[in-house]
Amino acid sequence: MKGALLILLALVVTGVILYIHHRLTDKGDSINDEQPSAGEAARPEGCCGQHLVCEKESLLAGVSKEIEYYEDEELDAYRGISPDEYTDEQIEQFRDVLYTLRPEEIGGWARSIQLRKIELPSAVRDELVMLAAEAREAHNRNDNNANA
Repeated sequence: MKGALLILLALVVTGVILYIHHRLTDKGDSINDEQPSAGEAARPEGCCGQHLVCEKESLLAGVSKEIEYYEDEELDAYRGISPDEYTDEQIEQFRDVLYTLRPEEIGGWARSIQLRKIELPSAVRDELVMLAAEAREAHNRNDNNANA
């Protein structure tokens, strides 16, 4: 019984130390202070852009309200279709477009799809979020390397 209490006490003490360390070293995220460029999605308030939950919202909170096509006019035929109603062949059409985009086009394509009132298949939407996160991380690394 004493051993279990000692382990519990050690966990609580470690948690408190980590919490204090986090509070003292967290100076805010300098990424949040930057204004998004015209081609980059604005982040919702309180979103650091580093988590997939925020990524979904930030991709759709686009700066531009103008529809831009990415050689994907055929996707307009899917307007009004629910994400769970797509066939495997239709899902592959979305993937074909998604994986031919350059990293800097991903956010714009997501906004374009939303403005065109096309709902992405769930699997493609998740892949889009992952690719957008990877593109944002690569962009941030390039910015950090350029500033160094």
